[in-house]
Amino acid sequence: MVGYTTPAAGYGPPLGYHPAPLPVAPSGHRLAEFSDRLIARLIDAAVLFLASAVFLVPVYIVAVIWLVGRLPTETRVNGQVVGPSGDPAGFILGLLCLVGVVTLITLAINYVYDVEMMFRSGQTIGKRIMKLRVQPVDPSLALTRRIALKRYAVIMLTSLVPGLGWVDGLWQLWDKPWRQCLHDKFAQTLVIKLDP
Repeated sequence: MVGYTTPAAGYGPPLGYHPAPLPVAPSGHRLAEFSDRLIARLIDAAVLFLASAVFLVPVYIVAVIWLVGRLPTETRVNGQVVGPSGDPAGFILGLLCLVGVVTLITLAINYVYDVEMMFRSGQTIGKRIMKLRVQPVDPSLALTRRIALKRYAVIMLTSLVPGLGWVDGLWQLWDKPWRQCLHDKFAQTLVIKLDP
């Protein structure tokens, strides 16, 4: 090829080729790769699913038993409809209460996992397995509960708008220089890869 000098065997990069350096955080650690962050998030989703199941399955069982007793039904006497039985208003109110309780339990579990666990060590279970850690962009600052709460708030808000959660997670693919997601940008954090 014109302009390229290749090794004698003809394989490999041209002589004098130097790959681009890996991006590093201000602290000197390598920035986490997209694939590592994705795998960590999938592990975290599985852990959150199991933790939620422990708390929510009993709630669902009690709610279903309670709600079935309040289903509106018709009462017939000698083939004639005498009137509805059951409590339609109570059924609807119970259903709304169930949704509220499930939402509160889910938010509480996510808060403990994504804020309290993160603020203590900078890692969730998925990040620990993948050897990742969240830290402030400014290496002289410590990761605080407030910073972790800011990350969590943006993650929750972006999950409410269809498609915005995907944009938040994929943002790191084109973000320069810190490979931040939108929740990282808002909280001024980045995710680093710990040394093996």
